[in-house]
This record gives sequence, C-alpha cells and structure tokens, in this order.
Amino acid sequence: MQHQKHLFDLSEDVTYLNGAYMSPQLKSVTEIGLTSVTKKARPDQILPEDFFNQREILKKRFATLVDAPDYKNTAIIPSVSYGIANAANNIPIQKGDEIILVDEQFPSNVYIWQEVAQKNDAIIKVIKPPKTFENRGATWNKNILEAITKKTTVIAMPQVHWADGTLFDLKAIREKTNTVNAMLIIDGTQSVGAFPFSIKEIDPDALVCGGYKWMLGPYSTGMAYYSDVFNNGTPIEHNWMNRYNSEDFNNLTQYEDRYQEKAARYSVGESSNFALTPMLIRAIEQLIEWQPKNIQEYCKSISKNAVQQLRDLDCFIEEDTYRAHHLFGIYLPDHMGLEKLKAALKQQRIFVSFRGNAIRVSPNVYNSEGDFERLVAQFQ
Repeated sequence: MQHQKHLFDLSEDVTYLNGAYMSPQLKSVTEIGLTSVTKKARPDQILPEDFFNQREILKKRFATLVDAPDYKNTAIIPSVSYGIANAANNIPIQKGDEIILVDEQFPSNVYIWQEVAQKNDAIIKVIKPPKTFENRGATWNKNILEAITKKTTVIAMPQVHWADGTLFDLKAIREKTNTVNAMLIIDGTQSVGAFPFSIKEIDPDALVCGGYKWMLGPYSTGMAYYSDVFNNGTPIEHNWMNRYNSEDFNNLTQYEDRYQEKAARYSVGESSNFALTPMLIRAIEQLIEWQPKNIQEYCKSISKNAVQQLRDLDCFIEEDTYRAHHLFGIYLPDHMGLEKLKAALKQQRIFVSFRGNAIRVSPNVYNSEGDFERLVAQFQ
C-alpha cells in the first residue's frame, strides 16, 4: 500500500488525522457527485430502470466489501440509527431480558435499545472498561464475554470503539452468544472500510455502517446487512420501492403485501438517490481495490514510530493486540496539559478529535509518517 493523498483534495497545509470524524472525499467520488447531481435537471432522461440499477450495484459492492454470501441480505440506509432501529424493532424482547451494550459507545447504537428496553421491561447492561490501563483491552473483552448469560437476548456493540479504537473480539463474542441463543448487532461505522470485516467469519445478525467515515462516501447514506433471521421482519418505513414488483410502474396501485427479497424491505425510501448512490458505489469500489487489510497495515507502518515515542513520553495507547491502527486513543499523563496541547495542534493545523479523556487519532491512506512526526512534536 502506497501513500494516496494525491487522490484526495486535502490542503497541503493541513495534517488531517481525523478520519473517524469525517473522511475527506476522493476526487473521483466528487466528480461522480457533481455529474450525478445534474441528472435531475433533465428528468426526461431518467428511466424507470434507473430507480433500481444503481441500487443493486451498491448492494453488491457492499456485500463484496464485507464478505457477505448474498447481496440480497444488504440494504441502503440513511443513517446508523435508522439501520439499528430496523434490527431492534424486530427482535423479540421479553420482560427481564438483558440487552448488553459497551460503555460510551456512539448514541446511535444506544437510544433505540433504551427505548425497546423500557417498552418491554428489559434490562440494559453496560460493560465498562477497567479503571486502570493495565491489560485494559484484554480485560474489557473478558468482561464482555463473562456478561453474556442465558438472560442475554441481544448484544449491540461496535467492532472498534469510536472514542479510542479499542478492538473487540467479535468472533469470540459471537461464539458465546451462540451458546445462549443471543443476537449480535454490530455498528461497523468506525471500522468497515479500513479494518477487515467478514460476514462469513463473524456471522452477525446485523451489521450497520454509516458511509461518510471509513467507507469514504458522502454524508446521509450508508449500508446495512441483515441475516436471514430478519427476512420476515417489519421495516420502520413503508415505501413503495421495497414492495414486490415495484419495478412495474404501470401497476403500483395494485398494492402489495409482499416485499422484495430478503433485506430489501429495510432500505430507506428514495434509496435510488441519483447523487449519493453512485458516489458511495465509487468509494466502495476503491476500497475493494485497496483492501481494508492493506489499509490497516499501511496505517500501522506510518504510525508505529510515533506510537512508541508517545508511549516513551508516558502517554497511554492500548497495546497493539487490542486496538485498531486506523483509529486509536492517546491518554495523557498527569503532568501533560491538555489545553496547551489543543492550542498547539490548532496552531499547526493538525486535526484530531477529543473524545472523553482520549485524544482520538485516525489516519488513512492520505496520511504519511511525516504527519505523525508533526503530531508527536506537539507533545514534546
């Protein structure tokens, strides 16, 4: 994997280590967006089949990216909260059942679970990280596994924690949920596209991903995978495109109780979006060409010296086994002033995020080792 900044439109005076906030856009994606947005200026050229063709291509590309056996298990969504709600509202939850969440995960994968728990008299169980940094990632994973019991109905969590990049062992968690017949719902927004994810390997019940971060797509669109367990579920929205035979414009008032096959029922209305859908297709095609495992290795190679230097300065960064390389948190020692560091980063136009007590650093292929040298210099 080589440095790819030339394919993006980032300013030369900016050190952008903030892909977890929002990715910059590939020039090729911008070009497609500009071309696509003009399409509606000439609606006579938009044919009925145009409402469906690009949708199917996008679903196929996403299925390839996440190693899903059948693209018909995928759906196009406008946001993570939308995709999670489709899953949550179709899981049978009884009084006293437990829903496991990871501490301080992104609210889009929290609020809906609070609602269904309250509605069904279920219990939310939040698994916190250990209070000390020693063996933090390993202990957190262990605590999650131990929390899964016969009372567990569903565990909803990320692959990589959005605040500090802690990596969760989804294979082990899936194996444990299988022993108690619990469901696994994954928010892949902060990992899919930059970290390998395989539906075949992990076998989640649902995977939901916002498109504007590591999938390098535009804002307000994303993708989801729903396993066959959801094939007969009820979507949160009832739009015409998701019903059987909706391709036949002449008979749309022959109202259908049947849905399109598998997860198609969960796609958002107007998912043929003539601007955003082609943009996300192009972005995912680039990721398929690069391969997330190569992106992960590239981020590791350009950051490893900086990570060691920061550890030598008594900053805590999770051990490599239990964190991602495209997203990681820096926790400062007591003697290092956060406000002074924030001012220095701002002055040098180095962009990172501050989430909880962590300084979140999130590189991608548009970054270089030199970017990390500039970052570390502000800590010294």
